[in-house]
Amino acid sequence: MARKPAISMKHVVDPAAWTADELRKDQGWVYNLSATDIAELDFLVNELDNKITDVLEISPEKIFLPTLAPKLKNIANDVIKGKGLALIRGVPVERYSRLQSAIAFWCIGSYIGQPVSQNAKGHLLGHVQDLGGTSLSNPDNRGYQTHDGLPYHCDSCDVVVLMCLHPSKTGGLSTVVSSLSIYNEMVERAPKLALALSEAIYRDRRNEIPEGKNPWFQLPVFNFFKDYLTVSWQGAYIRSAARFEELPQQSQNLKDGLDLFNKLANEMAYSMEFKPGDVQILHNHVTVHSRTAYEDWPEPERKRHLLRLWLATPSGRPLPPAYEERYGGLKTGDRPAGGIIVPGTVLKAPLYAE
Repeated sequence: MARKPAISMKHVVDPAAWTADELRKDQGWVYNLSATDIAELDFLVNELDNKITDVLEISPEKIFLPTLAPKLKNIANDVIKGKGLALIRGVPVERYSRLQSAIAFWCIGSYIGQPVSQNAKGHLLGHVQDLGGTSLSNPDNRGYQTHDGLPYHCDSCDVVVLMCLHPSKTGGLSTVVSSLSIYNEMVERAPKLALALSEAIYRDRRNEIPEGKNPWFQLPVFNFFKDYLTVSWQGAYIRSAARFEELPQQSQNLKDGLDLFNKLANEMAYSMEFKPGDVQILHNHVTVHSRTAYEDWPEPERKRHLLRLWLATPSGRPLPPAYEERYGGLKTGDRPAGGIIVPGTVLKAPLYAE
């Protein structure tokens, strides 16, 4: 499908506006690593494993994947300019050490974008694992550190990448939806609610506050800019902004719009199960994702564990100036290259969840 210029309150035509049925019928977005790909990755991983102790020591000139690199570049192009998602299968994490798995993941991600900070701790290599957190009503808690089901959302970066080290005992399905298709449905079913989500909306920073910023910021859900529709969905963060008494009350159209968006996400979702060595790549500006609740294995070494990268893509979808409010230290026109930076943040890439 060829993309057409996106116009507010009109049906958006874009290769990223797909349905779950279309994903099921056309599995061209799934890439199985060949024996040659794996052998090449093995060679690079073993070479770097003998030279480094931290993935932050890996410079671009150290990454050499002559056969796999062109494939990864094509995958990145399809994620950023095409469907907005991809799944790579077959990274041999079962026989890799933790550092070796991190090396493989970091090198694959390098062909997609530039790592940025995922939280106030400055994690460039993140971990999705149950650390015992519970209620998301606490603004200090993060859903990725629990075993609970997660609401639909997009992360605060261009592209998010996950690699499965260990799946859960039961549950933990990953679900993804085209947020452009959700917009098309909202325009069809309830145009006034689509308009309400196209206005500047207050959001809670959940206590991750950049230098000189308020504990909230404003950003529409539906953003039309330079002939593109870019969607930023963080329904839980929008709802929790109501905790600030100094902000205006949320309108009924906004509340109804949030409910409808979430309802449509559940209706239109495509689900996939993570297997060890799966690498899921999602373009946050055109998809939203979620996870079902899961039961973990009792053995600590078998507990569900995903590695995560947040990536900036300098040649990606044009972002309106309103996106600058989410980040600290950006200049007009910059990508969200800084990630989440708060006073005292030190960038690091831990091999274990913390």
